[in-house]
Amino acid sequence: MRAVGFNTPQPITVETSLIDIELPMPEAAGRDLLVEIKAVSVNPVDTKVRRSAAVEPGQHRILGYDAAGVVKAVGPGVKLFKPGDEVYYAGVINRPGTNAEFHLVDERIVGFKPKTLNFEEAAALPLTAITAYETLFHRMKVQDKVAGAWNAVLVIGGAGGVGSIAIQLLRELSDVTAIGTGSRPETQAWIKELGAHHVLDHSKPMAPQLAQMAIGAPAFVFSTTHTENHLKDILELIAPQGRLALIDDPKEPMDLRDFKSKALSVHWEMMFARAVFQTADMIEQHKLLNHVAELVDAKKIRTTLAETLGPINAANLKKAHAMVESNRTKGKLVLSGF
Repeated sequence: MRAVGFNTPQPITVETSLIDIELPMPEAAGRDLLVEIKAVSVNPVDTKVRRSAAVEPGQHRILGYDAAGVVKAVGPGVKLFKPGDEVYYAGVINRPGTNAEFHLVDERIVGFKPKTLNFEEAAALPLTAITAYETLFHRMKVQDKVAGAWNAVLVIGGAGGVGSIAIQLLRELSDVTAIGTGSRPETQAWIKELGAHHVLDHSKPMAPQLAQMAIGAPAFVFSTTHTENHLKDILELIAPQGRLALIDDPKEPMDLRDFKSKALSVHWEMMFARAVFQTADMIEQHKLLNHVAELVDAKKIRTTLAETLGPINAANLKKAHAMVESNRTKGKLVLSGF
């Protein structure tokens, strides 16, 4: 089968940073599904792994953590799906990825594809939907109010893949005010279009912008990117006893003593954790992906697909990686078919 991978961590500008390869057809065992991949999307984690992951000599690492496709075969322990089912999911970081014609994935982290979306539109959703859903409702628990605080979430990086779905989930599944941040007119317009109640410019200090609203200090901050650049601002603007969630990897170590004076809690989301550690509640990802599909089919939230770049091959994936690394994309980049 055709696939795209790498055997040496390299900058995306290097010709061999991603290459087209041929691999044997995998076979489903246990609770695995064998999925024929129809479309994939590219996330920042793809670029991080490509730049840093070691690969055994003579081997290739296959990236890809978002996919939509059709179940072709199932392992003997599968209970939730059958061949022919259309599915979408985000895979797991310690197994071969979705940039291949066929892919093995544990059924407990797979959802039924939204019926009203095509494969390209569906492939844009899983990783960011899982990340946003888990962060908001499982980690930071925005459903539990903070006493005396403005019942609001500040989503830093509101136009990115995770921010784009987080704003929609807040609007549909909570009564919490959604505040998104963007630094350019086009990203600010996108955030507003997705349903944010307010939009801030994160290229400027955010605490004064919030203070001008004269509504109060937000209970929650969801930092999706460049947390180290915004940390001082976050500590100033967040309410006492508030909750900060983050998903990126700050370049500078955070001094947790800075969080003590306001009795703040910090919640780090890693959407692969349940699958990597085979946690007892691993099936929650199956459930939440089905919930997201229901919301999509009810037209309560929409895909965050921004652009389809063509078929799944090394040349198109290199283009997508470069675009993601620019930190200037809005929504999600998708590739379709082989």
